[in-house]
Amino acid sequence: SSQATQAPPTHAPTPSVESPKVILEKAFSSLSFSRLTNLVQAGDRLFVTEQVGRVMSFPSTLEPAESAIFLDIRSRVSTAGNEEGLLGLVFDPKFEANGHFYVYYSAAGPRRSVVSRFTQRDGVAVPESELVVLEVPQPFSNHNGGQHAVGPDGMLYISLGDGGMGCDPQGNGQNRFDQLGSILRIDVPGLTPNQGYRVPPNNPFVGSTDARGEVWAYWAGI
Repeated sequence: SSQATQAPPTHAPTPSVESPKVILEKAFSSLSFSRLTNLVQAGDRLFVTEQVGRVMSFPSTLEPAESAIFLDIRSRVSTAGNEEGLLGLVFDPKFEANGHFYVYYSAAGPRRSVVSRFTQRDGVAVPESELVVLEVPQPFSNHNGGQHAVGPDGMLYISLGDGGMGCDPQGNGQNRFDQLGSILRIDVPGLTPNQGYRVPPNNPFVGSTDARGEVWAYWAGI
C-alpha cells in the first residue's frame, strides 16, 4: 500500500514593523530628530517627541524643509537614565477647541514620573501652562513606562512601568496599592489648578480596601 506524504507546512512571512524614526526618514527625508519616542498626528500636523524634552511639529501634507519647536521643557526633563526622558504625548479629544494635550516625562529631585497637561496658544505650546496631573515616585531609572492615551470613553489611561531593576524586585506589579506596574484610568476633563483628576466610579477597584481606585489593570503574576 502506498503511504501518503504530507507537504511541509507553509508559513506566512513575518510582517516588517518599521520604527517611527524609519517612517519619518522615508516620508520626510529632509527632517532629522534626536532619540524620538513618539509620532502623533493632530489635525494636519505631525508631532514628534524627543527624549531630551522637546516636542517638534511639522505639517503632514507637505514636504517640510524643517520642523518647528512646539514645546521645549528640557529644563524639567531628566535623561539621567537611558530609559528616562520625555516618553509620552497624547492630545485631548477637544484639542482643536481647548488646546489641551498631555505629556509623560521623567523628572529628578526626587526621581519621579510626571503626567502634565499643557495648553497651546497660537499654534505653540505655552510651557508656563503646565498643570501637573500626576506624579509617581520612581525607585530606579529604568522600566519607567511612559505611554498614555485617551480612550473612547474620554478617560486618560496611563501605562506605568514596574519601577525598574530586573524581575521587579520590589513586587510593584502585584501591589495594587502601588501605582507602578499598573495601567491607571483617570477622569481629567474637569482639571483646574484647584481641582485634580477624579477616579471614575466604574473603575474595578473603586471602594476596595486593598487597592487604589485609579488602578484599571495590573499584572497578577502566574
